[in-house]
Amino acid sequence: MDKVDVLIVGAGASGGLLAAKLAQAGKSVLLLETGPQHALGSKGDLYSSQIWARRLKWGGPNSETGGANPLSVTFNSGWGVGGAAIHHYAVWPRLHADDFQLRSDFGVGRDWPLTYDDLRPYYDRVQKEVGVSGDHKAEIWRPAGEPYPMPPVPMFAQGRLIAGGFTKLGMHTSPIPLAINTEVYNGRAACLYDGWCDAGCPIGALANPLATYLPQALEAKAQVITGATVTRVLTNAAGTQASGVEYFDASGQRQEQMARVVILAAFAVQNPRILLNSREGGLANRSGQVGRGMATHPSLGIYGLFKEETQNIYGVTGGQLLNQDSYAKAPSQGQKASFSWLIANALKPNDLLGVAGSRVDLFGEPLHAFMQQASGHLAIMTYIGEDRISEDNRLTLSSQKDPYGFPVAQLVHQHSKTGLSAVEVGTKQGLAVMKAAGATESWAGGLGGQHIFGGTVMGSDPQTSVTDSYGGTHDVPNLFVTGTTLFASTGAVNPTFTVHTLALRTADHLIERWSEFG
Repeated sequence: MDKVDVLIVGAGASGGLLAAKLAQAGKSVLLLETGPQHALGSKGDLYSSQIWARRLKWGGPNSETGGANPLSVTFNSGWGVGGAAIHHYAVWPRLHADDFQLRSDFGVGRDWPLTYDDLRPYYDRVQKEVGVSGDHKAEIWRPAGEPYPMPPVPMFAQGRLIAGGFTKLGMHTSPIPLAINTEVYNGRAACLYDGWCDAGCPIGALANPLATYLPQALEAKAQVITGATVTRVLTNAAGTQASGVEYFDASGQRQEQMARVVILAAFAVQNPRILLNSREGGLANRSGQVGRGMATHPSLGIYGLFKEETQNIYGVTGGQLLNQDSYAKAPSQGQKASFSWLIANALKPNDLLGVAGSRVDLFGEPLHAFMQQASGHLAIMTYIGEDRISEDNRLTLSSQKDPYGFPVAQLVHQHSKTGLSAVEVGTKQGLAVMKAAGATESWAGGLGGQHIFGGTVMGSDPQTSVTDSYGGTHDVPNLFVTGTTLFASTGAVNPTFTVHTLALRTADHLIERWSEFG
């Protein structure tokens, strides 16, 4: 293909948004996606089935993972057009103001090179364009912003029971903010509340890229090539100007695609891997920070069995209610890391967030008896915790090669003491809530990791960061990076809303300053 204005690697949340905005501004845009095409609707390939949902998880070469708390790459990433956002749960709280200034305010971690006020207008714009349901007044912890454009999702028995526990302990709940339609919005259907978010929402009620920005991008003449595995960013001899990318097409043939601007919008594991494979010592790596600062949200489920029917098959996978009473950091009181509760997640019999998986210690008849009871009487809420981004948690290149001869990612990760301390506090709090709610039995599930961050962290100092606040790499002016790979801190909320806001801000920046990339 002839040289394009903008080449985007990855057709997920940020890639789709950037493609739409840049193509609508008259730029020629090409997206390269390593996985297959997906489609919504009755003739699409998204089915409300746990087996089919697995096809939306990563299907490329495995990464090597290690350390005390290995990162869950396959669970967190996606496969095909839509990326990880095609199976995300659309839980869209905003980061809080103090998430952006950890170093300045608390003397730990990193500062972002922007503030909440810089992102606030983009949060407001995105929620209007995409459609977010919630209640900004009841969400007493939310930083300032416009009201949500849609009312919240309904509350079923599970949510009412757990909310009663929070109330008895003097704590608060609010409807959870979700990028899920509670009414017809921008021509997209309203949710059925059947809990199949993990399968990609074939009716388009959930804001995955197939339902939101990708159709806009295609209408504006952006193009998508699937089965295209990008291996390297191509540059001039000095490595100071990107000229395009090398990729292998669906038939395994090596291709080169030239572009004025290259944007890496792949998953957090693949963006730094591509940069490290692009040049000896890594492209855009003067700081030595490419691959460093990998992180995840410590996460676990708190479960309770109730005499009452919980209606746990109804609702959405992300939950019905939110609690952030423990979000504000207060180091002098021992509260060094934030955490949130996602309350009353819809459950399936097994697999991810399944009834059977809540008791991995049971087998045979004991499991059968548990399933009979729990299928109608189990309740859950999910802990999402902040963790510190550490340079020791890093991605490097493995000796193992992918089918095209390029090293796969090798990841080492360990939760911080601060993050694990908050998990202990949260676990006790969660069990107390279930007891207060009237659970006859309650327990905590195993510790896992939700979402992956880091690898090309943004900052204002080129010596200690990879990109600026727009995702533009310090060393290569026409090479940009987007997604969670930029985050300078994790916060204690799901990141996809913030990924969209950062991408929209980058799109505005590129459009306004396009002459600099000519």
